[in-house]
Amino acid sequence: ERENGRQASPRRADLTDKKSKQNDSTLWYEENEATMIPTDGPTYLFESLGPAPVAGVDEVGRGPMAGPVVAAAVILRPSTIPDGLADSKTLNSKVREELCSALRRGSDIGIGAASVDEIDRVNILQATFLAMRRAVARLSQTPQFVLVDGNQMPTLPYPLRPVVKGDGRCLSIAAASIVAKVVRDRMMARLAERYPVYGWEHNVGYCTPEHRRALEAHGATKHHRRSFMPVRRVLGEINDNIAQQVTLTL
Repeated sequence: ERENGRQASPRRADLTDKKSKQNDSTLWYEENEATMIPTDGPTYLFESLGPAPVAGVDEVGRGPMAGPVVAAAVILRPSTIPDGLADSKTLNSKVREELCSALRRGSDIGIGAASVDEIDRVNILQATFLAMRRAVARLSQTPQFVLVDGNQMPTLPYPLRPVVKGDGRCLSIAAASIVAKVVRDRMMARLAERYPVYGWEHNVGYCTPEHRRALEAHGATKHHRRSFMPVRRVLGEINDNIAQQVTLTL
């Protein structure tokens, strides 16, 4: 076979064939995603139809006003998929811990995070994408296709497909949601030992009444997201009070 008057190298032909298969997979997902809606929990259908290995990616911690955002990437091994994988939000902490341990024993897992400073600097969406890229980079295998929970995706050097509500439809995304949740909850529990007044061992940084009262009473720590409105509001009130006290003193 010749290409532009020259003999096409085997490697060039392999790469062309590989790219064609990836494009075919992307097109297949686009055409068939609407029908791939499980009624009894996540399945392996998404992964089984992509070029292996397929990684599922999910994040935890976009909404809290304290702590990092954490992402996980998981490539499941079909023979060792644990029973009970589901959206992490539907599972209690004990079940999540058990499933996370099982996944660590039998799956390829990458974990990434973006710090509070990074969240404040680039915004929470871009920080989430950064955490996802770091998670995928830490996989021991190179994925040939990546399934991402939600309707937005990070930039990656692999074919990608968003899966809306993927943690309830796709086993590898469900696995990623569990791993990311367990890892982030452990992070916040450790931070709670150093900052006990905020209740992070319970609220994991979310803006609960308990957390808001503690923020108003004790101010913000370096682990609070200053770009988030509840924290900005409290810091603004503190600064206003300090300015009033200085004015009165003068």
